[in-house]
Amino acid sequence: MFVDNPMLDVLLRGVVLAALAMIWIVLLVRVNGLRSFSKMTNFDFVMTVAVGSLLAGASQSTSWGAFVQSLAALSTLFGVQYLAARLRQASDRFEKLMQNQPVVLMRDGKILDEALAHTRVAEDDLIAKLREANVLDFSEVRAVILETTGDISVLHGGECAEDLLQGTERINA
Repeated sequence: MFVDNPMLDVLLRGVVLAALAMIWIVLLVRVNGLRSFSKMTNFDFVMTVAVGSLLAGASQSTSWGAFVQSLAALSTLFGVQYLAARLRQASDRFEKLMQNQPVVLMRDGKILDEALAHTRVAEDDLIAKLREANVLDFSEVRAVILETTGDISVLHGGECAEDLLQGTERINA
Protein backbone atom coordinates (compact mmCIF):
# COMPACT_ATOMS: atom_id res chain seq x y z
CA MET A 1 0.00 0.00 0.00
CA PHE A 2 2.85 2.40 0.87
CA VAL A 3 6.21 0.69 0.33
CA ASP A 4 7.53 -2.63 -1.02
CA ASN A 5 9.07 -3.84 2.25
CA PRO A 6 6.26 -5.85 3.93
CA MET A 7 7.28 -5.07 7.54
CA LEU A 8 7.74 -1.37 6.89
CA ASP A 9 4.49 -1.28 4.94
CA VAL A 10 2.58 -2.83 7.87
CA LEU A 11 4.05 -0.28 10.29
CA LEU A 12 3.43 2.69 8.00
CA ARG A 13 -0.10 1.50 7.25
CA GLY A 14 -0.95 1.20 10.95
CA VAL A 15 0.43 4.64 11.81
CA VAL A 16 -0.83 6.58 8.79
CA LEU A 17 -4.27 5.01 8.55
CA ALA A 18 -4.91 5.26 12.29
CA ALA A 19 -3.91 8.94 12.23
CA LEU A 20 -6.11 9.66 9.20
CA ALA A 21 -9.07 7.83 10.76
CA MET A 22 -8.63 9.74 14.03
CA ILE A 23 -8.60 13.04 12.14
CA TRP A 24 -11.79 11.94 10.36
CA ILE A 25 -13.46 11.10 13.69
CA VAL A 26 -12.45 14.48 15.15
CA LEU A 27 -13.98 16.21 12.12
CA LEU A 28 -17.19 14.18 12.49
CA VAL A 29 -17.39 15.07 16.19
CA ARG A 30 -16.91 18.75 15.33
CA VAL A 31 -19.81 18.54 12.86
CA ASN A 32 -22.07 16.35 15.02
CA GLY A 33 -21.32 18.11 18.30
CA LEU A 34 -20.14 17.23 21.78
CA ARG A 35 -22.98 14.77 22.27
CA SER A 36 -21.23 12.33 19.93
CA PHE A 37 -19.54 10.42 22.75
CA SER A 38 -21.94 11.16 25.57
CA LYS A 39 -23.42 8.33 27.55
CA MET A 40 -26.94 9.74 27.71
CA THR A 41 -28.61 6.71 26.14
CA ASN A 42 -27.92 3.07 25.38
CA PHE A 43 -27.76 4.15 21.73
CA ASP A 44 -24.86 6.47 22.61
CA PHE A 45 -23.01 3.60 24.28
CA VAL A 46 -23.41 1.41 21.20
CA MET A 47 -22.21 4.32 19.07
CA THR A 48 -19.03 4.66 21.13
CA VAL A 49 -18.25 0.96 20.89
CA ALA A 50 -18.95 0.88 17.15
CA VAL A 51 -16.71 3.90 16.50
CA GLY A 52 -13.88 2.17 18.32
CA SER A 53 -14.36 -0.97 16.29
CA LEU A 54 -14.45 0.95 13.01
CA LEU A 55 -11.35 2.92 13.98
CA ALA A 56 -9.53 -0.35 14.59
CA GLY A 57 -10.76 -1.68 11.25
CA ALA A 58 -9.70 1.46 9.43
CA SER A 59 -6.21 1.36 10.91
CA GLN A 60 -5.81 -2.27 9.79
CA SER A 61 -7.12 -1.81 6.26
CA THR A 62 -5.13 -3.52 3.55
CA SER A 63 -6.55 -1.45 0.69
CA TRP A 64 -7.74 2.06 0.12
CA GLY A 65 -11.20 0.72 -0.66
CA ALA A 66 -11.49 -0.93 2.75
CA PHE A 67 -10.19 2.23 4.42
CA VAL A 68 -12.73 4.46 2.65
CA GLN A 69 -15.47 1.95 3.50
CA SER A 70 -14.57 2.33 7.21
CA LEU A 71 -14.67 6.13 6.92
CA ALA A 72 -18.06 5.92 5.19
CA ALA A 73 -19.36 3.64 7.94
CA LEU A 74 -18.13 6.11 10.57
CA SER A 75 -19.92 8.95 8.77
CA THR A 76 -23.10 6.88 8.65
CA LEU A 77 -22.94 6.14 12.38
CA PHE A 78 -22.59 9.82 13.21
CA GLY A 79 -25.44 10.63 10.82
CA VAL A 80 -27.72 8.02 12.37
CA GLN A 81 -26.89 9.28 15.86
CA TYR A 82 -27.68 12.85 14.80
CA LEU A 83 -30.98 11.76 13.25
CA ALA A 84 -31.92 9.67 16.31
CA ALA A 85 -31.20 12.61 18.64
CA ARG A 86 -33.37 14.91 16.50
CA LEU A 87 -36.21 12.38 16.41
CA ARG A 88 -35.99 11.89 20.18
CA GLN A 89 -36.35 15.66 20.64
CA ALA A 90 -39.29 15.89 18.26
CA SER A 91 -41.31 12.83 19.28
CA ASP A 92 -42.21 11.48 22.71
CA ARG A 93 -43.21 8.21 21.06
CA PHE A 94 -39.77 7.83 19.45
CA GLU A 95 -38.14 8.84 22.76
CA LYS A 96 -39.96 6.01 24.55
CA LEU A 97 -39.02 3.56 21.82
CA MET A 98 -35.32 4.49 21.97
CA GLN A 99 -34.87 5.07 25.68
CA ASN A 100 -35.10 2.87 28.74
CA GLN A 101 -36.62 4.39 31.84
CA PRO A 102 -34.41 5.02 34.89
CA VAL A 103 -35.30 2.81 37.87
CA VAL A 104 -35.27 3.76 41.55
CA LEU A 105 -33.26 1.12 43.44
CA MET A 106 -33.31 2.71 46.88
CA ARG A 107 -35.53 5.35 48.45
CA ASP A 108 -35.22 7.13 51.81
CA GLY A 109 -32.66 4.73 53.22
CA LYS A 110 -34.46 1.54 52.16
CA ILE A 111 -33.18 -0.85 49.52
CA LEU A 112 -35.95 -1.82 47.10
CA ASP A 113 -35.33 -5.55 46.67
CA GLU A 114 -37.97 -5.92 43.95
CA ALA A 115 -36.29 -3.19 41.89
CA LEU A 116 -32.89 -4.85 42.35
CA ALA A 117 -34.32 -8.16 41.17
CA HIS A 118 -36.10 -6.54 38.21
CA THR A 119 -32.92 -4.75 37.05
CA ARG A 120 -30.58 -7.62 37.95
CA VAL A 121 -28.43 -5.37 40.14
CA ALA A 122 -26.78 -7.20 43.02
CA GLU A 123 -27.11 -5.67 46.49
CA ASP A 124 -23.31 -5.82 46.83
CA ASP A 125 -22.96 -3.69 43.67
CA LEU A 126 -25.45 -1.19 45.05
CA ILE A 127 -23.55 -0.97 48.34
CA ALA A 128 -20.28 -0.50 46.45
CA LYS A 129 -21.85 2.48 44.64
CA LEU A 130 -22.98 3.90 47.99
CA ARG A 131 -19.41 3.68 49.28
CA GLU A 132 -18.16 5.29 46.07
CA ALA A 133 -20.56 8.19 46.73
CA ASN A 134 -19.20 8.55 50.30
CA VAL A 135 -22.45 7.46 51.96
CA LEU A 136 -21.79 6.74 55.63
CA ASP A 137 -25.23 5.47 56.61
CA PHE A 138 -28.26 4.18 54.69
CA SER A 139 -30.38 6.81 56.43
CA GLU A 140 -28.46 9.52 54.49
CA VAL A 141 -29.64 8.12 51.15
CA ARG A 142 -32.63 9.87 49.60
CA ALA A 143 -32.59 7.87 46.35
CA VAL A 144 -30.42 5.59 44.22
CA ILE A 145 -31.30 5.45 40.54
CA LEU A 146 -30.14 3.04 37.84
CA GLU A 147 -29.87 5.48 34.95
CA THR A 148 -30.66 4.69 31.32
CA THR A 149 -26.92 4.49 30.62
CA GLY A 150 -26.34 1.81 33.25
CA ASP A 151 -24.73 4.31 35.62
CA ILE A 152 -25.98 4.46 39.20
CA SER A 153 -26.75 7.87 40.70
CA VAL A 154 -26.74 8.27 44.46
CA LEU A 155 -28.68 11.20 45.92
CA HIS A 156 -27.95 11.77 49.58
CA GLY A 157 -28.29 14.54 52.08
CA GLY A 158 -31.23 16.29 53.69
CA GLU A 159 -34.10 16.28 51.21
CA CYS A 160 -34.64 15.07 47.67
CA ALA A 161 -36.91 17.15 45.47
CA GLU A 162 -39.46 14.98 43.65
CA ASP A 163 -38.48 16.79 40.42
CA LEU A 164 -35.15 14.94 40.50
CA LEU A 165 -37.01 11.63 40.31
CA GLN A 166 -39.09 12.74 37.34
CA GLY A 167 -39.40 10.04 34.70
CA THR A 168 -38.11 7.23 36.91
CA GLU A 169 -39.79 3.86 37.20
CA ARG A 170 -40.71 2.81 40.72
CA ILE A 171 -41.09 -0.91 41.14
CA ASN A 172 -43.16 -1.87 44.17
CA ALA A 173 -42.65 -5.04 46.12
